[in-house]
Amino acid sequence: MKKSSFKSGVHPFEGKSYSQNMEIKSINADKIMVFPMSQHIGAPAKPVVKVGDRVLKGMKIAEAASFISSPVYSSVSGTVKAIEECHMISGTPSLAITVENDFEDECVQGFGESRNPDALSEEEIVNIISESGIVGLGGAGFPTGVKLSPKNKDSIDYIIVNGAECEPYLTSDYRIMLERAEQILAGVSVILRLFAHARAVIAIEDNKPEAIHVFEEKCSAYDKISTMRLKTRYPQGGERRLIASVTGRKINSHMLPADAGVVVINAATVYAIYNAVCRNIPLISKVVTITGDGVQSPCNAEVPLGVFFSYVMEQCGGLKENAVKLISGGPMMGMAMPGLDFPVIKTSSSVLAITSDDVAKMKTTACIHCGRCVGVCPENLVPQLMAQAAKAENYERFETLNGMECIECGCCTYVCPAKRPLTQTFKLAKIAVRATKTAK
Repeated sequence: MKKSSFKSGVHPFEGKSYSQNMEIKSINADKIMVFPMSQHIGAPAKPVVKVGDRVLKGMKIAEAASFISSPVYSSVSGTVKAIEECHMISGTPSLAITVENDFEDECVQGFGESRNPDALSEEEIVNIISESGIVGLGGAGFPTGVKLSPKNKDSIDYIIVNGAECEPYLTSDYRIMLERAEQILAGVSVILRLFAHARAVIAIEDNKPEAIHVFEEKCSAYDKISTMRLKTRYPQGGERRLIASVTGRKINSHMLPADAGVVVINAATVYAIYNAVCRNIPLISKVVTITGDGVQSPCNAEVPLGVFFSYVMEQCGGLKENAVKLISGGPMMGMAMPGLDFPVIKTSSSVLAITSDDVAKMKTTACIHCGRCVGVCPENLVPQLMAQAAKAENYERFETLNGMECIECGCCTYVCPAKRPLTQTFKLAKIAVRATKTAK
């Protein structure tokens, strides 16, 4: 079996030992459930219910508002109590539907019934995936039905299942791969129905030997599905990096994976496809990791969408008294949380609670021109010069330096001895560039 790597990137503390051996536990819904309309890339979903309506589990409560959009489904039965703005973890507002759970768990007709994917046409499969509200569950949130409908379908020869999960501390995908491998392979088989000339590769970092063993064993029964062992190195699971590691092909910010003949699907997303196509279950739940030295009982939990993180944390034993910082996602690409009063959405991956905030203790100094940031950048950029341009608001030079190719992985910030917030600087610069172009 091939083992692939790359020269740049970093080796941060993995932190996966907190939760990697914890089997997925199920957490029931709470009394009040909140479903934001902005849970994906693209136009926010549009509510199709009104205050006072009774909804059922698995019922569509918001429809896709455009081609790049995704519907939202209720994970409980109950009554719509409000349709109003809420704040997301990022601080941005989103219209949201609040449902009061009646705990009757009454489902829509046909919910959970087995369905034979071989009896479905390609068009029907894509429609089911789109209508089930499935988006990229690795964090990107791009509508999966759109991803599986490229213009050049006949030129797609690789389906890459992203099982790298390179972000430190996160283990939800790992547990899904261990515990639900057969369902993932069934989901991959569904995807392969859409691409006549493609074969699938399950790409997994070598710090997950058990998952590799499981898929190597089970893939032997499939002609067009294989497993690839990837060298553990952050950000191995980044889409561009993964494509290069598996196929040797390269893409940039002006290209889509399909332009290189590739479709990349996260392992959890494939599992969601299996549920939608084979079991008639729309996307109403998500496996998340609750972890860190600030958590009483680190775990992986399957939770209904719409439940608050505060409730999930309670069900996982709560926070330790000395927890000083909360992060949504991992330490490299996640964002700080001001609290836990936010609903779990499609792109939620984890809550990381830590007892020592090293970042807050850091003192930023001037760049010492050591070049470490250049050495670790997976996109072969020059962060030092990009930061100079961004600080001077010289966005034309920032673009000339290929600043828009930054994947915001955080490697440069991680190794910077001057403790400069490089990644954050580039995020803001890219926003400014896009805003300028939009205004023009």
